[in-house]
Amino acid sequence: MKKQLAELIRSFNHRGWAPATSTNYSFIDAENQIWISKSGKHKGEFTQSDFMTIDNKGLGLGDFTGIKPSDETKIHLWIYRNFKQAKVILHSHGIYPVLLSFMAKPSFRVQGYELQKGFKGCQNHLDNLAIPIMINQQNMDLLCMELDQRLNEIKQYCFIIEGHGTYAWGENIFDAQRHLETLDYLCQSEYLRK
Repeated sequence: MKKQLAELIRSFNHRGWAPATSTNYSFIDAENQIWISKSGKHKGEFTQSDFMTIDNKGLGLGDFTGIKPSDETKIHLWIYRNFKQAKVILHSHGIYPVLLSFMAKPSFRVQGYELQKGFKGCQNHLDNLAIPIMINQQNMDLLCMELDQRLNEIKQYCFIIEGHGTYAWGENIFDAQRHLETLDYLCQSEYLRK
């Protein structure tokens, strides 16, 4: 899993979705251990050794005690607590979701695209979907409070943070990547239409 996810992360950097040291990623392994990307790692050079284990409070475990995980670890923990099927979480700074987030508050609404069926459970291109857009916060506790308040709105395995980026997840790497790519495509399409 670590090797495959590290390759995907490098590909996101090449696509412009993870510039500099931005973005963060995590997964739960077969022993139910959470692994998350270390803070301050350039994603174009990311390797499987750039993941670390954390406990359910976001603190490094074992060999990683005292090492700083991603700044947004609390968001990953929130997703794992509230979406039990989540096993892989991907965070992107794709430009189109960021730009669209300023125009579509409080939710990005989309209908009519064949590709929206890339979201698990969406059966029809005519389904009217709404992706929540959260207020950007430097305080992760406040951001998680907003996520708590809007939990029932999160139905497509993803959400957007205004002026920041996207989070998407799935039961495996394939599903998480599919949800992230679907969201990015829909945001790009709608932004260019506007």
